[in-house]
Amino acid sequence: MPKVEIYTTPTCSYCLRAKALLDRKKVSYVEIRVDQDPQQRAIMIQRSGGQRTVPQIFINDQWIGGFDELWSLEQQHQLDSKLTSSTEKKHG
Repeated sequence: MPKVEIYTTPTCSYCLRAKALLDRKKVSYVEIRVDQDPQQRAIMIQRSGGQRTVPQIFINDQWIGGFDELWSLEQQHQLDSKLTSSTEKKHG
């Protein structure tokens, strides 16, 4: 199972879209709300190389970007392999 983390705020429409896409794919994720914890926002900015907007999405500790990048991976048929590649490597 991939480790998916998504930094969000409750009023962000792109956050809702990203979570909906992951939900459709039946991928569990950890949602980290940066509006409730300024320290988490600082961690997000550091992990993402200075990005301040939400969502910021990480799959297996690899920074993916925001919703646009997640959607682009889906459209290029690369998201599923990103979501499964780490589990296959552990067994291989």
